[in-house]
Amino acid sequence: MSQHTQTGVFTKEWEDVLTAEDEQFPFSLIVWNDEVNTFEWVIASLIEVCGHTNEQAEQCAMIIHYNGKYAVKQGEFIKLRPLCDALLDRGLSATIEEAVQS
Repeated sequence: MSQHTQTGVFTKEWEDVLTAEDEQFPFSLIVWNDEVNTFEWVIASLIEVCGHTNEQAEQCAMIIHYNGKYAVKQGEFIKLRPLCDALLDRGLSATIEEAVQS
């Protein structure tokens, strides 16, 4: 991506890229809060199953706890399905939902 001296042009190019990426990944892997799994287990599962860093997994766990759910990963349904199944096998509540287009 070329850089322009005009901030508006550079920002517009990034918006175009982000919009194009959103269209490529129309599904979200949602993890739901429950009263069964510990923060440590959720964090470990996100690291091992979804490839999150420790920091990403901790942030996701906090959002899940306080908001009741969080989209921990976006992508194609066929790629998210095995991740969802793995989280379910670990006892987490997870679903795949169509991403909301704004």
